[in-house]
Amino acid sequence: MITTNEKKSHIMKRKLSIIFGFVFIDLLGYSLILPLLPYIAERFDATPTQVGLLLTANALAQMIAAPAIGRLSDRWGRRPMLILSVAGTVVSFLLFATANSLLMLFISRILDGFLGGNTALARAYITDITDDENRSKGLGLIGAAFGLGFIIGPFSGGQLSRLGYMVPGLVAAALSFINLIAVVFWIPETLTEEQKQAALKSKYTKFNFRNLMDTIRIPCVGQLLLVNTWFSLAFMLFQVNFVLVAKESLNLSAQATSLLLSLVGVMSVITQGLIVGRISKRIRETRLMFYSTLILIVGVLGWGFARTIWQIILVIIPIAISAGIFNVSLTSLLTKSTYSESVGGTLGIAQSQQTFAQVVTPLMGGPLIQYFGGYAVGVLAAGLLGVSALIESTSLSRIPDPHGPCSHAEMTDQVLV
Repeated sequence: MITTNEKKSHIMKRKLSIIFGFVFIDLLGYSLILPLLPYIAERFDATPTQVGLLLTANALAQMIAAPAIGRLSDRWGRRPMLILSVAGTVVSFLLFATANSLLMLFISRILDGFLGGNTALARAYITDITDDENRSKGLGLIGAAFGLGFIIGPFSGGQLSRLGYMVPGLVAAALSFINLIAVVFWIPETLTEEQKQAALKSKYTKFNFRNLMDTIRIPCVGQLLLVNTWFSLAFMLFQVNFVLVAKESLNLSAQATSLLLSLVGVMSVITQGLIVGRISKRIRETRLMFYSTLILIVGVLGWGFARTIWQIILVIIPIAISAGIFNVSLTSLLTKSTYSESVGGTLGIAQSQQTFAQVVTPLMGGPLIQYFGGYAVGVLAAGLLGVSALIESTSLSRIPDPHGPCSHAEMTDQVLV
């Protein structure tokens, strides 16, 4: 006879499997075109700085929209916002595939950014269906889906580009359309009507800018978001400029760059799918974040000064592992710290911070690569990570961690002054 706990566990696993498939397809479509952006933009005589601006346009739109989409999902439910977000992605990929000018490329990326809240929404969905003990494991599976998308996507995109640069964009649009059908017919809502009504009445989920910004004053959440800011600046500096460094500093082809990104995906799947859920039960998540940051400092320095593809391979493996552990640990701590009815808004702010980093880091990376070389990007990223490590070793090291940085029992109406 199946017990109540076993039935709940089965339902949770089924929902996790569904959202895993959703995130995998979403990232597969995105990663088909990611390594090709500099090469496609080059057809329209774009400079390295203009390529950076192309990436910035998408991130700026996400930065503005992500907190709003997350907060609306707290009030109206995850499913309606997922439908809106995925539908926007379908249209943006179609525009990307048929672009006949640099301006059309910009329009396609901006549209995807405004409606591209998929990441925060998926994480909020996982938070809804997991308890504190299994949170890291659930978020790790989502991270593994990201990684699996990056294993197949960049390689497939590179091969599809042999047929023409339009083809990867059309395939990405088709995959996003499949996702849209999946959301409409197979992904159930996680918030009950009672929860949505309570969120509509809660002072923590009011839909206004001031209320969203008050989130950073919640005990423990503020410190975590501060760490997220510095880490995001550093890691995005590495991530969004990886393809550009490979092309400009190492003269790697689109196919070789795609293979490197696929390697990052393999390590990300192994780390987040198999490792992080286990080690988070043995080591405090705040410590996991700190150790990962130290490894990343060494890794990005090595990446900046690498001059062969084998040197690149040697450093991106620890970078991928450490970044996977850090991201899952940070997201898990954020969901445990904030009020349960405002998880979507909090994760939206975290995503907005990450996309803010995407806004500024291409603008920093493009000129650095153009005038100094790839090593300058690595040095700056290491310095930013050093700031993050300093905050982690002081503020976060003193935070209690029974079920996150602050137990829900400690989460009163008090805020940091």
